[in-house]
Amino acid sequence: MTEQPFPTDWHSALVLVPHPDDPEYGIGAAVAKWTAAGKTVRYAFASRGEAGIAGMPPEQAGPLREGEQRRSAAIVGVDDVVFWDFPDSNIRNTPQLRARIAETIEDLEPDIVITIYSGPSWAPDAPNQTDHIEFAHAVADAYDGLTRPPRYLFENGPAATHFEVIDGYTDAAIDALAAHEVYLSVLDPQTPVVEQARKQVEMATPVRDDLGGRVAEFILKRQR
Repeated sequence: MTEQPFPTDWHSALVLVPHPDDPEYGIGAAVAKWTAAGKTVRYAFASRGEAGIAGMPPEQAGPLREGEQRRSAAIVGVDDVVFWDFPDSNIRNTPQLRARIAETIEDLEPDIVITIYSGPSWAPDAPNQTDHIEFAHAVADAYDGLTRPPRYLFENGPAATHFEVIDGYTDAAIDALAAHEVYLSVLDPQTPVVEQARKQVEMATPVRDDLGGRVAEFILKRQR
């Protein structure tokens, strides 16, 4: 199916993901574009990423990663950021998680919900994380249980149905990912953080001349 431009008939979006830094790899530039245009974007994280820094105890890593995420979000124009304290690396599609997702959607009443990819792998040599898969399925299940669901539910990932051209906003996305400075410096001590961020953002947002430039890609999962 031919990819379609991302919808424009919306004012507010809720980005639901399991970990700090999850928005920055694929949709940060799109978020920067949307907030610059006056749209409201909010972030909610299932965990604080407390298990994500090798050699650092969770009680230290969690607050550190939360702080990095708040700074990152501010770079792309997001100042409403919440964390739910589900266990990093053990996020499952439980009734408790679905209830929290549904409650958040009902409270905020966004036009669009965007979550992480639910498929088994990003590419043949790049398996998806269990936390991602379980969380994305929980979002879809919670959406399906709502009396008045948002207009759209999207995932960010491969085999996209929709795209947002992000030329002019890539630098903001790179700066947002680079704000996760400690996380990235431990993940790859040999590569400067900004170089890591640039590589990851450019990998996640391909240049598509047929679509008009560099794009963030989305998969439409539900539409009301």
